[in-house]
Amino acid sequence: MSHSLYYNDFEVGQVFTSQARTMTESDLTMFSMLTGDWNPVHNDAEFAKQTRFGQRLMHGAFGIGLALGLMHNLGIFEDSAVALLDVQDWQFKEPVFIGDTLHLKLHILDKSLGRSGNTGRIGRRFELVNQHGKAAHTGRADVLVRVNPVT
Repeated sequence: MSHSLYYNDFEVGQVFTSQARTMTESDLTMFSMLTGDWNPVHNDAEFAKQTRFGQRLMHGAFGIGLALGLMHNLGIFEDSAVALLDVQDWQFKEPVFIGDTLHLKLHILDKSLGRSGNTGRIGRRFELVNQHGKAAHTGRADVLVRVNPVT
């Protein structure tokens, strides 16, 4: 059963909260393999000990992907999304380490109906929140959604 929401179901000010996910060694390694980013701050424990963080960091871009995955798990865009329109003003507020547990708070910022009346833009602010209640990553990523379910 779909839990998808459509354009008219969204209201400015709504906030959706995802389940949490703990970052693992495998997450870091697989992201390095996928992207080819083997920067020592991510993959060399001895090097990372000498940085101001004292340990390896998860890749910043991993957080963007994680946020999108946690959003998908909410199910609210599963059948209604047409296209991701942009990613704007993504900020890395707190470091993310192996062992950190993050969840997503998705804020509905604004909405505008398209010219055809069949789709509309939903403005969304993503906030990846760590186990300490601090926003580790924030950013905006708008989506084009259907006005009504496809019948």
